[in-house]
Amino acid sequence: MKKTGVIWMAAVLSVLLLSACSGQGKGGATAGEEDRAGACDTADISAPRYAKGFTVRTLADGVRLVDVADPQTDEERMPVSYRFALVRRGSQVEVPEGYTRVEVPIERTIVMTMLQMSNFTALNAHDVIRGITGVKNLFDKDIRERVERGDIVKIGMEGNFDTEQILSANPQVIFISPFKRGGYDVVKETGITLVPHLGYKELDPLGQAEWVKYVAMFLGKEAEADSLFRGIEARYLDLKQKAADVAERPTVFSGEMHGGNWFAVGGKNYLAQIFRDAGADYLIDDDNTGGVNIDYEQMYATAAEADYWRILNSFEGDFGYDALLASEPRNALFRAFKQHHVIYCNMKQTPYYEISPVMPDAVLADFVAIFHPELMPADYTPTFYRLLP
Repeated sequence: MKKTGVIWMAAVLSVLLLSACSGQGKGGATAGEEDRAGACDTADISAPRYAKGFTVRTLADGVRLVDVADPQTDEERMPVSYRFALVRRGSQVEVPEGYTRVEVPIERTIVMTMLQMSNFTALNAHDVIRGITGVKNLFDKDIRERVERGDIVKIGMEGNFDTEQILSANPQVIFISPFKRGGYDVVKETGITLVPHLGYKELDPLGQAEWVKYVAMFLGKEAEADSLFRGIEARYLDLKQKAADVAERPTVFSGEMHGGNWFAVGGKNYLAQIFRDAGADYLIDDDNTGGVNIDYEQMYATAAEADYWRILNSFEGDFGYDALLASEPRNALFRAFKQHHVIYCNMKQTPYYEISPVMPDAVLADFVAIFHPELMPADYTPTFYRLLP
């Protein structure tokens, strides 16, 4: 397998200059913003085109207003949007009422998830990370070495954070995932600014990847992130267009049995969208955006004749059809099993969650190569997913 990351890193374009903001404020500004001369809503290179969870406006004095809300508009779980005013470090400008002031670029932070870390990896900003939840199943050699040296501390898992370790990291902000297990009450007591990262709730693969631009605003790497994302976008859309013209669309299902239930991704999940963009039909057609538990009988009724079966797990050793059969003898009944059409990624061997959030184009390419190999080069080497022989 080629070194992961080459696909997108090789395509990073030259750095762009931030465009200046000029003119007067436009309709829709809050009262606090209207009081500030020269506020404007002109295009910002950090403004998202696919992500639904954050919006960006830059004021004439350079203050960047970032509003964050649930991409899925789940008001019961997140009734209040987060609002940040990003101010150049050392600047004395005032920020609008209702916005939390954050001086940027930040120099120290804590990240809670692999998805968040992937953004820092893509932006070559590991030096800013001073705390993580743990290193279990972590591939990144640089992060592991920083933990061993004590440059990065382990703060414990969500719901059981170590306050002393958090304080020892001395972060200026902490990136959080407010809908996960949580336990953030103890973190809030430290007085450190909590910055939600909701990329995992985006339903569009490009929307999830676009959160690299969100993190970049806190790092002062907006131009780098914009250039990086434009490459991801171009490659993804090019492949999507090619797959849209295929004459036949295979069917695919996902997951496997665990503890008596089949765990699969819902029909509105971003992965389901990647299947569709790769020219295949995902057989779970519901409104679930996350994972769904299905009993075996229901899954068999749905996917017995499916063309492909996608599996992502952490298996010690070499995973194959024998292991799949040993875990559940009835797996042999699926047509995809009989035809050796199981699509597989082993997280023990591939840093999937560490880098795939900023590589949806690579994930898409893997699936296109499997579903429609005629659309890909004959010597294509998969980054994450392959067909089990």
